[in-house]
Amino acid sequence: MTDGTPQPKPPRPPRRKRVVLADSRAPVTVLRTVLELEEQTSWAEEVVRGFIRTQFWTAVKLALLVIGTLGALPLVFFLAPGLSGVTVVGVPLPWILLGIVPFPLLFGLAYWYNVLAERHERDFVDMVEK
Repeated sequence: MTDGTPQPKPPRPPRRKRVVLADSRAPVTVLRTVLELEEQTSWAEEVVRGFIRTQFWTAVKLALLVIGTLGALPLVFFLAPGLSGVTVVGVPLPWILLGIVPFPLLFGLAYWYNVLAERHERDFVDMVEK
């Protein structure tokens, strides 16, 4: 019964897709550690507490460095009053040291803290995944 018109092709069945419910290749210890962290067992609480303690002491050390550095500047001007009369390119040295220098210093220390915090987080994740 061909009258010269092309016959439509039957539709192709959809491609099969593989559905995976869980990755069976994941190490059991990773799953156990994650499960203990989620359930907040005493071991997991101690691990998280240690991580928080590490982050806290890193912040305290850098804060003491900032306070020590910036707090020492007024002390330097008090102990050496001749420095307050020094000018650099027409600008008094105290203005430069107290108004300009702290900003790059603070930016650098903030960047350093960020690097250290990310390193601590990476170490924590590596420990959890072992």
